[in-house]
Amino acid sequence: MDREVHTTSLKVRFYELDPYDHVNHTNYFAYFETARIEYLNEMGWALDVLKERGWQLVVVDISARFLAAARYGEELTIHTWVEDAGRVKSTWRQTMLRGDEEVARVTLTAAFTDLEGRPRRLPPEFAEHMERLRRS
Repeated sequence: MDREVHTTSLKVRFYELDPYDHVNHTNYFAYFETARIEYLNEMGWALDVLKERGWQLVVVDISARFLAAARYGEELTIHTWVEDAGRVKSTWRQTMLRGDEEVARVTLTAAFTDLEGRPRRLPPEFAEHMERLRRS
């Protein structure tokens, strides 16, 4: 890939399983969110930093595809990247792997807002970071 991709690894815990002994689908969203937050932290945009600057990054649309069941104790790897960034919204993609097997994938749209939830243009520093990624 010619874009920056963040990688997060996690291990499935027993309390995340459903009665069928695989990860309940709702927990996949928590896994993906954890990976996005770690990526933001790596970029210097931790949630507390955003809040101090008067910003929020909120999910406005999300689509998931579940391809295989994850089970207790398995190590999962999540790759996260920003596909596109506009004036207010950005498109994020994530894929979850167990070894080489794709388990799930997500595409989501996130928007920058102020702390009252009103849409705002991407902070200049975030837009510059995205532009640098596009050029690299």
